[in-house]
Amino acid sequence: MLDAVLASNSFYRGKLRQAGVTDGAAALERWTEVPFTTKVELSDDQAAHPPYGTGLTYPLERYVRMHQTSGTTGRPLLILDTAESWTWWATIWGRVYRAAGVTSADRAFFCFSFGPFIGFWSAFAGAERIGALCVSGGAQSTSERVASIVASGATALLSTPTYALRLAEAAREGGVDLARSALRVAIHAGEPGASIPATRDRIERELGVTAFDHTGATEVGPTGFSCQARDGVHLVESDFIAEIRDPSTGEVREEGEGELVLTNLGRWGSPAIRYRTGDRVIAARDSCPCGRSWLKLRGGILGRVDDMVIVRGVNVYPSALEAVIRRFPEIVEYRIEAYEHRGMTGLRIVIEPQREGMDGIGPTVGDAVHRALGLRCDVTLAAPGSLPRFELKAKRFTRTPAR
Repeated sequence: MLDAVLASNSFYRGKLRQAGVTDGAAALERWTEVPFTTKVELSDDQAAHPPYGTGLTYPLERYVRMHQTSGTTGRPLLILDTAESWTWWATIWGRVYRAAGVTSADRAFFCFSFGPFIGFWSAFAGAERIGALCVSGGAQSTSERVASIVASGATALLSTPTYALRLAEAAREGGVDLARSALRVAIHAGEPGASIPATRDRIERELGVTAFDHTGATEVGPTGFSCQARDGVHLVESDFIAEIRDPSTGEVREEGEGELVLTNLGRWGSPAIRYRTGDRVIAARDSCPCGRSWLKLRGGILGRVDDMVIVRGVNVYPSALEAVIRRFPEIVEYRIEAYEHRGMTGLRIVIEPQREGMDGIGPTVGDAVHRALGLRCDVTLAAPGSLPRFELKAKRFTRTPAR
């Protein structure tokens, strides 16, 4: 791959030569000297050389797909795939499906808009590849999707964890019990929820499924999946080089806690070399009951490295708060607000109950957060139906600048 990149990819050729790498073999000896790649770098490159930047290895005529990042952490990136790399995406999704027990006998329902964001496009291609019947939920309302899931006899659901719970909410409002439908398995991506036991348990209870996690990114590829043990996510090390970077010291190691750094090996046309994902993980080579020996991310993606806030000396990630909030079936939706007051950081949790007259849930949630995380935070109630709903990545965490 690196020989091809060095020949014609000007963005990465400069980074590799900076480390003294002039051919693929030399990279193996000087790998840790190759500079990291960041999303800001890629964004700046595309801004300076629109629309696709200088990170393409082949002429534009070689590419067959264009997708863009969600834009949740900045300017959306435009990422191209060749026919070969798109097949690579779909092939890895075959591993994801096998781990979840999805086969050609299944009917897979896809809950996303089929817009330019990668969403579940590659999951759709992977399902076609294994011979499953693919049912599109694009351009439908949530209630229409509920009806289509029932009418099509869908057995596998593909959505974000947040949207799975939104489907359950809409089904209840329409008098439909999705737990009694043909659905039996759900694969979730885009958020950590499917690896958070409280969130996963709620999805399984309300939809009547076994829920699995999948990790990936538009700029990197489909990186991992949970197996039947469902105690973490296996990284697909046949197709990715994984490294763990300590956010404080910059030290890189093979396992432990830190930021996940990835290099994809099957996307020569749009490579990501030592890409800092921004995802906080705890990586370990534990033995797994499923028999796989690939690096496992305990608890999946735990959150974004830059989402951590320090409240009265306690390091807090939004995923830790979600693990508490999702224990309460009375809470339909929520939002977390970090704010600065008199030089200190505070947290406010806004919760939306199922109905009016549930004022007691606020103090109960506050006490549960205190017991679980050792910190006090404000808990306020929003009117039922007032907080936003999300189809893809949820945006529940906000920071308010100091006043």
